[in-house]
Amino acid sequence: MATMSPRVRKLALTAHVTASVGWFGAVAVFLALAVTGLATRDAATVGPAYVAMDVTGWYVIVPLCLASLVTGVVSSLGTTWGLLRHYWITVKLAITVLATGALLLHLPPISRVATAAAAPGWTGADLVDLRTRLVVQSGAALLVLLGATALSVYKPQGRTRHGQRHKERQAAPA
Repeated sequence: MATMSPRVRKLALTAHVTASVGWFGAVAVFLALAVTGLATRDAATVGPAYVAMDVTGWYVIVPLCLASLVTGVVSSLGTTWGLLRHYWITVKLAITVLATGALLLHLPPISRVATAAAAPGWTGADLVDLRTRLVVQSGAALLVLLGATALSVYKPQGRTRHGQRHKERQAAPA
């Protein structure tokens, strides 16, 4: 891919940062709802919390994580950073792909809890193990996203083998 013009690069970076920050914020809200759902025994509070988590997962977190993935790839391919030339970008890409996969695997159990919570006869004591896992997993997701953010800010030095070969080709006389 050709290098983007400065205006397009800034637009792509803005889209990437916006999607990534939105993803982080949506997971923070998800964690708050998960803690509320686990800590509260009042079915009138717990049920709507899990229904909100289901909606947030499918209609906010999934689109934002996919947008973050796509805009990150586009941004890296359209700049001199490249997609696989630096370890920090490669690690961040791996984190994003794995986090997206984990999210997609964990959404069906969330939908199961939301369905159960919306049903008549739901009590705050139902599905405690699954509800506890939702708190732990969403807390872990925030830590993973924080790690990806730190990589973006600190950009640790180091080129991949592909990046080193690319650098040598660029430096070689024509």
